[in-house]
Amino acid sequence: MSVSNEMIEIAITEPGGPEVLKPQAAAVPQPGEGELLIKVAAAGVNRPDVLQREGSYPPPKGASPIPGLEVAGEVVGLGEGTNRFAPGDQVCALVNGGGYAEFCLAPEASTMAIPSGLELIEAAAIPETYFTVWHNVFERGRLQPGEWFLVHGGTSGIGTTAIQLAKAFGSKVIATAGSAGKCDACLELGADIAVNYREEDFVEGVKAATGGAGANVILDMVGGDYIGRNFKAAAMDGRIVQIAFLGGSKVETDFMLLMLKRLTLTGSTLRARSNEFKGQLAHVIEERVMPLMVEGKISLVMDSRFPLRQAADAHARMEEGQHIGKIMLTVE
Repeated sequence: MSVSNEMIEIAITEPGGPEVLKPQAAAVPQPGEGELLIKVAAAGVNRPDVLQREGSYPPPKGASPIPGLEVAGEVVGLGEGTNRFAPGDQVCALVNGGGYAEFCLAPEASTMAIPSGLELIEAAAIPETYFTVWHNVFERGRLQPGEWFLVHGGTSGIGTTAIQLAKAFGSKVIATAGSAGKCDACLELGADIAVNYREEDFVEGVKAATGGAGANVILDMVGGDYIGRNFKAAAMDGRIVQIAFLGGSKVETDFMLLMLKRLTLTGSTLRARSNEFKGQLAHVIEERVMPLMVEGKISLVMDSRFPLRQAADAHARMEEGQHIGKIMLTVE
């Protein structure tokens, strides 16, 4: 198909609130070596996009300054050295930026074919969230069948994904959420226990659920005072994986339990990792996770969708904290 020379993208005009996201005209980028040009049908809205908009999470060197880390759409251009996809193929991709646009460049390594039966808007919800959960829960956290898994923020995009994947691979799940309705949503997704953190201490909830043993793996995006409380909620030889610090990254806590319980505290960010590393994750997701989607054993939980030009409204929705599942941008 012929590709226009000009497109609309959503720029961060200055660090600030959702209102700083503005549509602007831009030249359609040209794919370089190992890259694909994707005509975007949908893009996921993720917490790192919010942090970038606020000025606290700059893109890696050489990456697009336009927010957006995951897209789905149609391949319309091929860079040198690409050989897996052809123009017209429908794909989803993890990108380093540039997803909030009508066209986006994607490394072929972190681009995946869309499974049969999945809509493009559903496929756009896969890359950032599933790559993050798989690497942190199953690779860094080494979650095993039969173990107890605690995920904070159970109704976020990460949370809804983590609950379902942990259950699909045979683990027992405790999720925290901030309302009775959100706790119900976690239970419907497969969580064994849901703790309303506004009404109950999650440490006590974990101990009650596990007979005092604690959680074997904890996935935390809160930080702050949760860091010390996670130590208390963890089982002997437990693994705690930090992926964000919504409650702050600087905290005073007692590390004695880290020694006494032989805990492992680790963390990671995905955006700055190499295309080769992301390609390895893409292969694992295609092989081990996408078949579960096709079989209906895992669902892609959607909260809301906004037209691309209303990206500011999508960010406002995320900041309200009432969403359950993914917030998406669509390109008509």
